[in-house]
Amino acid sequence: MTAGRPFFVLLGPDGAGKSSVMGRLAELLPEWRLVSTDSAFVTPEHILITRLRRDLQDYLLPGLGTAYSADFLASVLQTAVVHMRDQVRGRNPRVPVLVDSYYYKILAKCRIAGVRDTAMYDWWRTFPQPDRVIYLDVSPSSAWRRRSDGANLNPLEHEGGKGDMAGFERYQKELRELLLEEVGDLPVTELPEQPSVERTAELVREVLTS
Repeated sequence: MTAGRPFFVLLGPDGAGKSSVMGRLAELLPEWRLVSTDSAFVTPEHILITRLRRDLQDYLLPGLGTAYSADFLASVLQTAVVHMRDQVRGRNPRVPVLVDSYYYKILAKCRIAGVRDTAMYDWWRTFPQPDRVIYLDVSPSSAWRRRSDGANLNPLEHEGGKGDMAGFERYQKELRELLLEEVGDLPVTELPEQPSVERTAELVREVLTS
């Protein structure tokens, strides 16, 4: 737990709608600080995070397994992990904070990719822990549609080389299990899939402010 005002994490599998919900929460909770590696939430002095994320999408992931190893991928992703840790650790104790996924999702995806660097994982686990995790659930079929029926997948969202729905479902099932395993010792509120971003954001807001 952290001192001062609450620190929460918004978590969920690929296609759960976290980015959309975070965007809506920025309007609903202007007094909160929202931390994410999405460009909409990265301040100008941290533009390197946005550039690294773009280069990862454009260059690293297309070459994963050929030009770049899974260990190299983990090394690049660790920049995002440390950035989010720094944002939590250096926060104003009077301002409540919501963090998108924190290190939990990156750790789970590194494990699925075959990265066995337990010393790195152990270090991440020493980072400040949230007061609560809000887990957004989503059915594989809905997540698949949100990924344009697979057209917008990257190699860290599915099993196998084809990127078909079966490989996507298998990957997301394993990801869900690892995410919930990682936060198993923390207070977790699971929210079932909702019919709209607005409704999901309202439910998250209720948890954050209760």
